[in-house]
Amino acid sequence: MTFGVLTAAYIAASVLFILSLGGLSNQEKAKRAVWYGIVGMAVAVLMTVFSPDSGNHAWLIGAIAVGAFIGQYVAGRVQMTEMPQLVAALHSFVGLAAVFIGLNAELELQSVLAMDESVRDALKGFAKKLAHKTEVEISILKVEVFLGIFIGAVTFTGSVVAFGKLAGKIDGKPIKLPGGHVWNAASLLISIILGIMYCNDFGIWTMVLVTIIAGFIGWHLIMGIGGADMPVVVSMLNSYSGWAAAAIGFTLGNDLLIVTGALVGSSGAILSYIMCKAMNRHFVSVILGGFGGDGGPAMEVEGEMIAIDADGVVSALEDADSIIIIPGYGMAVAQAQQSVSELTKRLRAQGKEVRFAIHPVAGRLPGHMNVLLAEAKVPYDIVMEMDEINDDFPETDVAIVIGSNDIVNPAAQEDPNSPIAGMPVLECWKAKQVFVSKRGQGTGYSGIENPLFYKENTRMFYGDAKASLDTLLQSIK
Repeated sequence: MTFGVLTAAYIAASVLFILSLGGLSNQEKAKRAVWYGIVGMAVAVLMTVFSPDSGNHAWLIGAIAVGAFIGQYVAGRVQMTEMPQLVAALHSFVGLAAVFIGLNAELELQSVLAMDESVRDALKGFAKKLAHKTEVEISILKVEVFLGIFIGAVTFTGSVVAFGKLAGKIDGKPIKLPGGHVWNAASLLISIILGIMYCNDFGIWTMVLVTIIAGFIGWHLIMGIGGADMPVVVSMLNSYSGWAAAAIGFTLGNDLLIVTGALVGSSGAILSYIMCKAMNRHFVSVILGGFGGDGGPAMEVEGEMIAIDADGVVSALEDADSIIIIPGYGMAVAQAQQSVSELTKRLRAQGKEVRFAIHPVAGRLPGHMNVLLAEAKVPYDIVMEMDEINDDFPETDVAIVIGSNDIVNPAAQEDPNSPIAGMPVLECWKAKQVFVSKRGQGTGYSGIENPLFYKENTRMFYGDAKASLDTLLQSIK
């Protein structure tokens, strides 16, 4: 294969990746966009394996086959409700790969520099590129290696912690070592010093230490972020993985890896910004803090939670003309999206207006609720974003909240001391009646009290979301 063919294939793959990202912004085009990404990645992998610089094809093809089998097996076993933790886990692999490639690049560089000039001329692939680098180019390469290893290590451990929090294996509350972010600042400073030492030929041990220290930063950083900020954390780690890939692309001289990494890094950064804007928070404050952390005294909540049974909810739905359903992570945990879809079909069949209100940070992953509703075949045209539907609540007869807490919390507007003060929320309490499907009287994942549950027009429909909805379906024909 010539370099001209390889370059053309890389350009084609890049265009497919761009088309994929663009198509994912529309639910109706998303399936086609995913196929663009699949084809683009297939072209990228095949062209890289059989490029003029590659060798050991049998080993490469074997490794790809094993990886493809493991990926297919894991993805096939993961429920749609577990997608957030799967995404976090995949981010960790990108970070780990960046670390390994960076360390390997340094080992190969030292091996090449130790060779005689006559031996260097016979080298191939990446080693050949190293053999012809000037001192300035080698210095630039070392900066690239340092950045790839540092960002990769932060991404790896941070993603592992995010996976643990999303899967419920690690407490979702913010946890920091005594001294807080002084540890992070000191670790960053030490990493930079080690990076400078590495660029001045102090040896690979400096990068091994950077790997360990950066891994600590990633662990401590994400451990200190509360559960309500997980959507931002996931998109942020997505961005980190992209920049790690781009840095390693420069190291390897792989243009496609640079372009792909830049696409992932920039799109992840933009998504993080959108998530932060949806919570009325600055990106840096999310990274350094997190909901559920320190704050002033919470506002006193007056009233009591009043429970309602299935018959009461059914009666209200029968009398209602307009209904808005607000899904949250509780729906995902209960895997109740199919029941929600069936309830929607029956209510619409009775001539009632049923719509869904989606908050940008609902669930544990950007677009989490949209994915679940799409899986359950809920029509796209009745799934509305917060800004599109928030003004309609005063004219709505019934609002049904399924497993949500922070995104429907009036404390965001009423309590300046609340950790979510100023965060735009779905103003469902303005509806004539509000029914909250909830397991119990707890405060939810982020540990923030919700005055909505105590309002006069709110009734608590306790129980597992799927079981509760199935009970409703028995009475709604």
